[in-house]
Amino acid sequence: MDGMKVLIADKINEKGINELKEVAEVIVQTDITNEELINSIKDFDAIVVRSRTKVTREVIEAASKLKIIARAGVGVDNVDVQAATEKGVMVVNAPESTSITVAEHTMGIILSLARKISIADKSVKDGKWEKNRFMGMELAGKTLGIVGMGRIGSQVATRCKAFAMEILVSDPLITESTASKLGVSVVDLETLLKNSDVITIHVPLTAETKHFISMKEFEMMKENAFIVNCARGGIINEDDLYDALSQGKIGGAGLDVFEKEPPEDNPLLTLDNLVATPHIGASTREAQRDAAIIVAKEIKKVFNGEPPKNVINMPVLDPESFRIIKPYLELMEKLGKFMIQTAKGHIIEIDVTYCGELAEFPKQDILTRTMLKEVLKPILGQINLVNAQSIAEARGIIVVEGKRCDSKGYDSLIRIGMKSEGNSVTVEGVFTKEPLIVMINDYKVDVETEGTMLITSYKDIPGVIGVIGVKLGEYGINIAKMQVGRKSPGGEAVMVVKVDQNIPENVLRGLKKLEYVYDGVAVNL
Repeated sequence: MDGMKVLIADKINEKGINELKEVAEVIVQTDITNEELINSIKDFDAIVVRSRTKVTREVIEAASKLKIIARAGVGVDNVDVQAATEKGVMVVNAPESTSITVAEHTMGIILSLARKISIADKSVKDGKWEKNRFMGMELAGKTLGIVGMGRIGSQVATRCKAFAMEILVSDPLITESTASKLGVSVVDLETLLKNSDVITIHVPLTAETKHFISMKEFEMMKENAFIVNCARGGIINEDDLYDALSQGKIGGAGLDVFEKEPPEDNPLLTLDNLVATPHIGASTREAQRDAAIIVAKEIKKVFNGEPPKNVINMPVLDPESFRIIKPYLELMEKLGKFMIQTAKGHIIEIDVTYCGELAEFPKQDILTRTMLKEVLKPILGQINLVNAQSIAEARGIIVVEGKRCDSKGYDSLIRIGMKSEGNSVTVEGVFTKEPLIVMINDYKVDVETEGTMLITSYKDIPGVIGVIGVKLGEYGINIAKMQVGRKSPGGEAVMVVKVDQNIPENVLRGLKKLEYVYDGVAVNL
């Protein structure tokens, strides 16, 4: 550790700085400009930032000693993670630092909605005394719905149990044993929306969760229900929320986050039944202190040659290992996305087998973790290669690795078998010039891992493929490419149809009602 240097580029708690001074020379320059950073980054082994400093590709490429970029907080939007990965620089954050802080802020918004505290405060300060206007609602005996039962959702559940609330949870990765310990009931999203008096969202913003609370969901909710979002802007469709609030479809909403921040000229801000705060859910002295200490300890681990806990990107590999494994990292990301979208209910077990040259590669664990990260990410968000396996195990997912199966003429082949509560899926993937899926449930296919595809199983008799095509046409969905896999004529077959549009749930329901069609699932890669 002799000669190690750390740059503190943004203001962090002094306790984090003192922690780092035990192992390195620490330079605090919280007003550093981008140009100055590019010129000086070559001298540093680590850099600590919050949100002000942008660690761009240009900054990273100018670094020669840099081992780790530490974000003293959760989001890493201001760090070029891809450039850091290519350079072999670890990026770490401090996701656990904000769990209690955001949960407490969520509780504050829930109480403000239930007791109309925000508008009552304004009324009194305006010289009014409108006691009859501010009739509130007790939380005791009411039902709370938590969408996303990760670190923050679990903290909210604990606090709302103290308010004697019944708790429903929508999270496909939570196990029944975990739910039982927390005293919550696991339900699907529709059941949660229909039965909850208060709904709070704690999922990441992804392609799957963008606008997933829209008018359809508001119409399912109780007329007096409240919805709270302290997660990320864009999860709730704000235009639909305005209509739902202004038309009295729901009772109220609380937002700490907005799709555009600050929310200039946003009509939601004109409504009395909206409680709004300026993205301060993680803003407490304690959270900032903890974030500084957490990232300081992560840097110390790296300087000591130990693996850090909260790595956002791939652990550092030597150049030759990275060259060998890079194509298969992309393949495993695609296979992970395929698995989570084809699972029906909680995933119970995932078996990964490496075949051909990959069976001899000593660092397959990184590939398995890459796949698990994609399986868990749509639900939990803050998943990385270091914690993916432990979080999968904590969620009750059994992960098994094997080697030396038949690579079927390819240099390397990866076979993944998944068992979930409602189905079992097996998929085989290879990398030639691009990632390809070459087997689905033991049916041979040759599928590019890009875009949206429909996977259907059906009886292999004349006319069924045509009927499926006609049905897609009725819904305005254009077929770009089609492949069929079967074991024997007249038996069950699998068809993979690449399409130009997303496939809504009602289309899948319509397809499954067709004669001789057994199942259908949409996958977006």
